[in-house]
Order: sequence, then structure tokens, then C-alpha cells
Amino acid sequence: MHAVRYGTIVDRVVPRGQGRSGTLVRDIILVLAGTGLVSLLAQVSIPWHPVPFTGQTLAVLLVGGILGALRGALALAVYFAIGALGAPVFSDQSGGWDIITGATGGYIIGFILAAALVGWLCERGADRRVVPMIGVLLLGNVIIYAIGVPWLANWSPAGDGVAFGWGQAYEFGVQPFILGDLIKLAIAAALLPAGWALLQRSGAGRDREPDGPPAGLL
Repeated sequence: MHAVRYGTIVDRVVPRGQGRSGTLVRDIILVLAGTGLVSLLAQVSIPWHPVPFTGQTLAVLLVGGILGALRGALALAVYFAIGALGAPVFSDQSGGWDIITGATGGYIIGFILAAALVGWLCERGADRRVVPMIGVLLLGNVIIYAIGVPWLANWSPAGDGVAFGWGQAYEFGVQPFILGDLIKLAIAAALLPAGWALLQRSGAGRDREPDGPPAGLL
């Protein structure tokens, strides 16, 4: 027995290319588009030390849900890599390895895992209805915090080996973000099922035989 895989909404909207090479090109473009979306929403930010308020989480959840597990994780891995190399894709047009080793590095790593999990569940139909989608997105947020908060707690602000601490990590890295994360979660939980509903009306959302995902990176 194995879970049925129907693919994600993008597989119904963006047609496959001619042959495996054409589909590979399509998937690479989708991955880069996902990276671009996260980079763009990262610039929608409100300063808050040491972790700013940004639109990144919304983008991560959408990218995972739209692209699926592998393409979503790759999009966030590319985001991590180019940002670590110095591209100004993190919040406030920042970049560089010091961001990864700083207060927010754990959240950025968590983005990759969250996109993979959200995408994996959406490939199996969790994005068709709002209630299951809320549960999926909550899991995605939990993963981000599960990596980001311990990282922040062990971060040394002065570089002298004195850790930020768990209490401050919660106070500055979790508590202020709860309401905003719930709002972003509600937006993502509404958008994906709404997209499927529109496809169903057009006839494009009718499920294929559940024999696996479309060919390509998946």
C-alpha cells in the first residue's frame, strides 16, 4: 500500500514540455520562480530585532503547496544557497554567510524542510479542502520554529559564546509572530483550495489516474 499521489495545482496549470527535457526545463523554471517569490516577499518586512517580520513564511508555504515536495524544497535550497553566497535575497536585501550563522539562520534552514513537508502532503490531496490545508500549514510552521527557535536560543549576539537563551528566543522569536503567522496561514489555506475549486469548474481539476506524479523533477 502507498499513498495516492495526484501532483499539485501547478501540474494542472502549467503544461509539461515536449519530452523529458522539456519537462525538466519547465520544472527548473518553476523552481526558480519559487525562489523568486520567496526572495520578493522577504523584502516585505517590518524591522524587529533580532528576527524581522517578513512575508517569507507565506511564500514558503505557498511554494511548497504549489510546487510539491521536491520542487518546493529545491526552490528553498536555491534561496538558501544564493543568499549564503551573498545575493541580497534575505530580508532588507541582505545576504551572506553571516546571515546563516546569525539569529535567523535556523528559520531559513527550516524553510526547506517545511516546503518539503507541505508539498508532500499537498501532492496527496491535502490542498483540496480548507480544513486539511490548515493542518498541513500548521505542521509547516511547527517545522520552521522547531529549527529556528533552538538556533536562535543558541545564537551568541556578541560573538562571545554567551547564548541568547530560550526565554529570549521565545520572547523575540516566537511570541510576536503568532498572530501574523495565523493570518498568513489563513491566506495560504484559502488560496490553494480556491485554486482547485476554480480548476474543477473549468474541468482541469479532474483527477488523473493515481499512478504517480507527472514526469519531470518528481
